[in-house]
Amino acid sequence: MNDANALPRGDALRLIILDCDGVLFDSFDANVAFYDSILAALGEPPLDERGRDLCHRLSGPQLWDHLYGGSALHGRAKEIAARADYTPFYALMRPMAALEETLARLSGHCPLALATNRGRTVGGVLQSFQLERYFAIRVGILDVPRPKPAPDVLLACLERASVPADAAVYVGDTLVDRDAASAAGVPYIGIGEESGGVCRIGGIGELPSLLGIAERAPTVP
Repeated sequence: MNDANALPRGDALRLIILDCDGVLFDSFDANVAFYDSILAALGEPPLDERGRDLCHRLSGPQLWDHLYGGSALHGRAKEIAARADYTPFYALMRPMAALEETLARLSGHCPLALATNRGRTVGGVLQSFQLERYFAIRVGILDVPRPKPAPDVLLACLERASVPADAAVYVGDTLVDRDAASAAGVPYIGIGEESGGVCRIGGIGELPSLLGIAERAPTVP
C-alpha cells in the first residue's frame, strides 16, 4: 500500500529518520538471545512467544516493566541488563538487503538520523557494521526522557537537525513507531504489514524511489 502524496519529496525533504531494528537490520534473533541470557542469569525460563514479540517492539526498561513490574525480579533484571555486554549478539544481526547502497543514496540527498528504543548499543550497532558515516544524528532512549511510542526520540532528531516535522520522514516497522511518528507530527513510512503505515513498503531498498531520490552520477576519475 502506497500513499506518497503526504510525504515531503525533493528539496522539501530535509531529514530522513530511520528506526534500527526491523528497518536497518533483522535483529529479532539477536534481541531474543540477549534477553534470554538475562533471564537465564535470573534463573528464569526463556521468553515465551509474547515476550519475543515485545522484546522487538519495546525498550529494555519497558520489557522488564511488562514482565516483572511490581515483583522482586524487576530491579534485578534491570541491574543485570545494565551490566550485560551486547557485543556477542551483533553476530546474530542481519543487515537488510541493499542496506549500505541505500544509505549512501539517501545520505547523498539529505542528512540521516537514527531514532531507536535502543540504549547503550546505539553507537555499538553502527560501529560494528561500519555505518557511522551515514548518520549525522543518533538518538536512543538514554538521550531522552521517554522511549517510543512517546515522540521524544523523533523530536530530538528534529531539534538537532533544525528541521520542522513536515520536512522529515520517519521509517519504522511497528505500531510503536507509527504512534511515535504521529505524536511527533512526522510523516510515517512503514516497512512490512505489521508497521501500521498507510504508506508502506517492503524494505529499505524501496525508499529512494518512493522519496524521489535519484541515483548519484558516478564519480569521474
